[in-house]
Amino acid sequence: MSNGTNSQPQTAHTTDTDSKHWGDRLAERVVEQFPDQDVYTCAAGISPSGVVHFGNFRDLFTAHVVAESLKKMGKKSRLVFSWDDFDRFRKVPQNIDSSFEQYIGLPSTDVPCPDGKYASYAEKFEKEFEASMDALGIRPEYIYQSDMYRAGAYDDQIIRSLKNRKSIATTLLSLMPEKAKKANGIDEEAYKERYYPLVLYSRFTGKDNTKILEYDGKSTVTYKCLDTQQTESIDITEHHIVKLPWKVDWPMRWGKEGVVFEPGGADHATPGGSFDTCRIVAREIFDLNPPLLEEYKFVGLQGIGSKMSGSKGNGVAPKDLLEIYTPEMLKWLYADKPPARSFELSFGKGIFRQYDEFDRAEAALKNGTLDAVSTTTLELSGATAPAAPPIAFRQLLGLGQIVQWNEQKLRSILDSQGTSYDTASLTARLPRAKAWLEKYNAEEAIAFLESINAAYVADMSDERRTHIQQLREYLVAEESASIQDIEAKVYAIPKNPDLDIKELAKVQRAFFKDVYNLLIGSDIGPRLSTFLWAADRQKVLSLLDI
Repeated sequence: MSNGTNSQPQTAHTTDTDSKHWGDRLAERVVEQFPDQDVYTCAAGISPSGVVHFGNFRDLFTAHVVAESLKKMGKKSRLVFSWDDFDRFRKVPQNIDSSFEQYIGLPSTDVPCPDGKYASYAEKFEKEFEASMDALGIRPEYIYQSDMYRAGAYDDQIIRSLKNRKSIATTLLSLMPEKAKKANGIDEEAYKERYYPLVLYSRFTGKDNTKILEYDGKSTVTYKCLDTQQTESIDITEHHIVKLPWKVDWPMRWGKEGVVFEPGGADHATPGGSFDTCRIVAREIFDLNPPLLEEYKFVGLQGIGSKMSGSKGNGVAPKDLLEIYTPEMLKWLYADKPPARSFELSFGKGIFRQYDEFDRAEAALKNGTLDAVSTTTLELSGATAPAAPPIAFRQLLGLGQIVQWNEQKLRSILDSQGTSYDTASLTARLPRAKAWLEKYNAEEAIAFLESINAAYVADMSDERRTHIQQLREYLVAEESASIQDIEAKVYAIPKNPDLDIKELAKVQRAFFKDVYNLLIGSDIGPRLSTFLWAADRQKVLSLLDI
């Protein structure tokens, strides 16, 4: 299958002012550049050096959106995700035992799993990421490069690269800054003579600390293991212990997979970066037209440390995001912003605004007022406008605490208030509100005091203490009182016929303040009647026993 011969520019950028969704515009660019494809392959990939974090997810999601947009155009599309697990294990992440230093230089697929749950180090991070993608409904064709290399799938391309090794060296030198050449003492002619586009894993140690000494022009290379000082010759079509280096491997796979679109981070897309090198190698060595590249910006975080790195072991993975975002919500956030635009996810209060915006978009879709671009964004997220309004994330956070995250109790509260709500949103969002609070924002939690607030009680008047005692007696006597019954009682207890409306309201507010301070040590709290109905009754009675 040809992947085109058009020589138009290989990068594309979309903006917020586009009248079409960015995925549709990129799909149109792909078809313009590759008009006669039987299958349009969109690709992404990463080396599983550690946690595959949410920034890496943008790589796959961008390719996913373009693949879906191509389908909408009536094209047959294919989404592939390559695991570069034949790459060397470079360094030990901070959260992995230092004993793993002994494995540096092995293919990551040959390094043992740190927790013993998977067959290898690489597989641990691969399967965790794949499980999250399955939860999001994104199911690419996964390609494991260790399997491909070891099965000999790339033998012909490796031999072709070896035969053209000096041409590749010339390309690498042409894009290398003169300053870097001088700093590294590079003699160009000597560099070309010594350059071999191979990473070779020693048969003596399994590691890549090797030096290629000779190539016979066919399929045999001679190498020296620098760890053991041993030398041997191997036929690379029989002993699959070699791989191409990144800037040759990437374009090779474009041709092998027929890739027509692939996103890339700024480190790849900048002038003189990996993509510039790879597209020259693609044309001159593999005789193919490189895919359309879309540069994507990085995603930031609010409410949590902003520094993320899978290789350091502190990356925030999609599975972490799915603890607080529903799958549809998370996909909507990524689909809403063009790849060239940065945006932030939030483990803090910014998540309230994001959920509210998502809910407004669904409401607009339901009433027919949502614009075409936003409609496409929602479609890509898998969201459909519910028959009843979803429960606001902020509201769930408050009510959830009151009922100790008991969904049935929460339904009772909402039903007693005559609230119309989407039951699916309640089920999906309640555990996420709980995770947001307990795991990331514990300081925002409503928590009972451990014992009677004696210091506060000491400053209360006899009348105010009497009001508290009356409330406690009522709660003891009326164990099955409804929310409405409790509501009537808490307003009635401080009621005095001698007070006008404004004075009465002031007294009632003071009473509520007393109750909140005795229970949670705060002047304010959740709606009092609901709180008293849903809370642990024995705990309430013990703290009101003054």
